[in-house]
Amino acid sequence: MDRTFLDLLWADAPREEYDALRDAQVARGRDRASAERTHARALALADRLAGHRSREAELAALNETAADLVAIRDLDRVLGAIVRRARQLLRADMTYLSLNDEAEGASYMRVTDGALTQEFGRLRLPLGTGLLGLVAQAGAPYFTEDYSADDRFLHRGFIDEAVEGERIRAILGVPLVLEGEVIGALLAVHRVVRPFPPGEVALLTSFAAHAAVALENARLFEQADAANAELRRRTESVERAAHAHDRLTDALVAGAGVDRVAAVLEEALGAEVRVLDPDGGLLAGAGEAPPGLDAAVDVARRTGRSTRLAGDPDTAGPWVAVAAAGEEHLGTLVVDTRGREPEPAQLRTLERGAVAVALVLLFARTEAEAEERVRGELLVDLLDGGTDEPRLRERARRQGLAVDGTWSVAVTRTDDLRGDARRAARLAGARGGLAGVHEDALVVAVPDDQLARSLGEALAAGVGTEEPTVGVHAAGLGEAYAEARRCHDALVALGRAGEVADPADLGLVRLVLGGGGPEHLGDFLRDTLGPVLAYDTEHGTALVATLDAWFAAGGSPRRTAATLHVHPNTVAQRLDRVTHLLGEGWRDPARALDLQVALRMHRLRGHRRGT
Repeated sequence: MDRTFLDLLWADAPREEYDALRDAQVARGRDRASAERTHARALALADRLAGHRSREAELAALNETAADLVAIRDLDRVLGAIVRRARQLLRADMTYLSLNDEAEGASYMRVTDGALTQEFGRLRLPLGTGLLGLVAQAGAPYFTEDYSADDRFLHRGFIDEAVEGERIRAILGVPLVLEGEVIGALLAVHRVVRPFPPGEVALLTSFAAHAAVALENARLFEQADAANAELRRRTESVERAAHAHDRLTDALVAGAGVDRVAAVLEEALGAEVRVLDPDGGLLAGAGEAPPGLDAAVDVARRTGRSTRLAGDPDTAGPWVAVAAAGEEHLGTLVVDTRGREPEPAQLRTLERGAVAVALVLLFARTEAEAEERVRGELLVDLLDGGTDEPRLRERARRQGLAVDGTWSVAVTRTDDLRGDARRAARLAGARGGLAGVHEDALVVAVPDDQLARSLGEALAAGVGTEEPTVGVHAAGLGEAYAEARRCHDALVALGRAGEVADPADLGLVRLVLGGGGPEHLGDFLRDTLGPVLAYDTEHGTALVATLDAWFAAGGSPRRTAATLHVHPNTVAQRLDRVTHLLGEGWRDPARALDLQVALRMHRLRGHRRGT
C-alpha cells in the first residue's frame, strides 16, 4: 500500500520523507504542480503541529514550575528547577540566574545549570557591565548572537575571560522584576553563534516571571517562618517566665532565703546572679560589686526597671535590678548574661526576682527585729527584776540562755540609741548573747567570762557615734552591769572619751566618780583584795595584816618583820603568796594605791563592827 502525506503527518516523519513521496508521485505520472501544492501544504501542517507540540511542552514546563512554587518551599530547589527546565526547552548549552546586590552595585550568580567551570558560578558583575549587568541594571531583555564580537556591551577583562572559559557565544538575558523593581536576571547561552527567535525570548521571560514569584514566595515564607519562630520563642519565653514566677512564689511560701531565690533566678535566666546589700556586701552568689554599680542602682531606682550596667561600649555588661521597699533600698541584683542580650520576658523575670529578694529581706529583717526586741526586753527585765524569778528564767531558757554563771557586759551611751541597738543586737546575736537599752544606755551581755574587753571593743567599733566610751566587766549579770556602768560613768567624768575600761583599769576612781555608794564598797574590796581575804579565811593566815604592815613600813621587809614579830623570811614567803593571788603587778603604783585604800576600808569596816 502506497504511503500518503497524511501517513507521514501521523508518523511525524522527517522532511526528507515528504520530499521523497512528492518525487515518487511525480514519477508515477502525477501532475508536478499538484504534487508540489500537496507537498507544501503537508509541510506547513507538519510545522504547525510541531509548533503546537513545542508550545504544549513549554506550557507543561511552565505548569510544572508553577506547581513547584506551590509544593516546594526550598528556594534553591525552585530556582534550580527553573534554570534546568529553561535550558531543556530552549535547548541551551547553559542557563543561569543572578540576583542584584544594590549595596555593592553588582549582580552575582545565584544558580547555574550546564556550567563547565566552578569559577563561573562565583562571578559577580558590576551593574551595567556585560550583557548580564546591562539586563540587571536596565530591566529589559537583551540578546546577542556572538557576545565576544558584540561591541554594544561594556566588556571587562575578567568577564570576557569567564565567557571564554565557558566557550559562550550567543546569550539571551531577561530581567527578574518584582513589584516593579529589577532584582536580577535569567540568561540562556549557546556555545555556537545563533539568533534567538521571539518565541524563545517570550519563553525565557515567562520563566523569569516564575523565578520572581519564587523569590517573593521565599521572602514571604521566610517572613512567616520568622514570625512563627518569634511567636514560638516569645511563647516559650513567657512560659519560662511563668514557670520562674511559680518557682519564686514557691520559694517565698517555703520561707527560702536569698540564696535560694538567687538559685531560682540563675536557672530561669541561664546566667550568674549576685545579690548585694546596699553597701555592696555579698548576700548570695559569688564575686564583688562591679565598678559603676552606684550609677546603675540610681537609674534602676528612679525608673523602677532593670538596667544595664554602664561599661565598655563594645562589651555587653551585666544587668542590674534593685530590691526595694518603697524608697528604701534593701539589696541589688547583678546578672551577668556573658554578652547575651536578655529577652524582655527574662528582664521581667529579673525584676520579679528583685521583688522576691526584697520580700525575703523584709521578712528576715522583720523576724530579726522581732527576735531582737524579745531578747532586748528579756535583758532589761533580767536587769530590773533579777535572775531568780522563775518566769524570767523560763524566758531565758527559750532563748537558749542560762542566767546563772558569769556574763561579760559592755555599757555605752550613743547619739542614736535606736539605730545602735539594732547593731548591738546583731553583735550580741553573733555571740549568743543579749542586747538592749537600759537606763538610757546601750547594754550588751554575753554569757562568757573571757569576752568583756573584746566585747567592749567590738561594741565601740560597731556603733555610729564617734569615739564611744565603753565600760566593761565580767561577773554575775546584775553585778557585771553595775560595774560596767560605773566604769563608763567614771570614764565620762574623767573626759576619757573613746576608751574601753574595766574595774581593774580604774580601781578606786570608779567608786569616787562612778556614782558608787556604801553598797558598792564590798564590790570594791572583793575586786581588789578578794583573793587575799578568801585565802586568809580558808587557811587562817595573816596575808592581809602582812600587806598592811608592809605598806606602813614603806615596803621594807625587815621593818615589816619587826612590826609583826616574825622572821624576814616569813614576810618574804607571805608576799610571794600575795603575788601568786593578785598577780605580778600588785606593787605598781596604781594597783598599790587601790590596795592601800582597800586595806584601810577593810580596817575601818572591821572597827565599825567592833572587830
